[in-house]
Amino acid sequence: MAHEAHYIHPDLKISGFTEHFHKSDVLFEEHLLVWLISGETKIIQGGKTHLFGTGDTVFFPRHELVTVISYPKDGLPHQSVVMHLTSQRLEAYYAKNKVEVKPVTKPGFRRFDKHPLLQSCLASLVPYFDLRDPLPEALAAMKIEEAITILRTLMPDIDHLLADFGQPGKINLADFMEQHYMYNLPMSKFGYLTGRSLTTFKRDFKRTFQTTPQKWLTEKRLDLAHYLIREKKRRPSEVYLEAGFENLSHFGFAFKKQFGYSPTE
Repeated sequence: MAHEAHYIHPDLKISGFTEHFHKSDVLFEEHLLVWLISGETKIIQGGKTHLFGTGDTVFFPRHELVTVISYPKDGLPHQSVVMHLTSQRLEAYYAKNKVEVKPVTKPGFRRFDKHPLLQSCLASLVPYFDLRDPLPEALAAMKIEEAITILRTLMPDIDHLLADFGQPGKINLADFMEQHYMYNLPMSKFGYLTGRSLTTFKRDFKRTFQTTPQKWLTEKRLDLAHYLIREKKRRPSEVYLEAGFENLSHFGFAFKKQFGYSPTE
């Protein structure tokens, strides 16, 4: 896997993967707007898989767990333009543009097809990546504000999301872990998302599940993989990433240790 990222500003980059695929379980600290220039992206969330291709634009809300698998395709690398919508910049935007924020159901990540507003915004950004010097802050601010305005035009309820600057509060640990165990994150991130310090997370986890987080996570991921292979007739090479494992051989070893036979059996 060869990854390249070229920043023209701390909030603007072009990112590319040229070999095989790249898989990551991610928790974005800030909202992201991503234009896919070439290649293919698979996003897995809540047991559902979503496929995105050249020309698609995806909005990722902050504090939301997703699995992202990026592939080259048709002889072209996976390449995307990424814009960070930081809390600091959004606070300044909403201080200037007085908006009545109405509570709505959290929309999750959102895909846009080749909408002319988003495509024109991307077309104006691409030439900047040929600059030898960083993009001036005034220009970056103007382009990011344009993107925010476009998002608000296409998603009338997005203000509730963009103008929410709070941190995750303490939530039910069992419910959260049952829904998100397949994400391969540090324990500190699981703690953060459930509103706990690492120490409190481990203590509450032991009290809730009567075992350690790592042991419970491994067993849950193996059970999911077993179900996908046996009941859904899928190949081990297809499911190990979705089940939260990073390495196929390690997955095969853990699977056989747990069930007494290999995934291919």
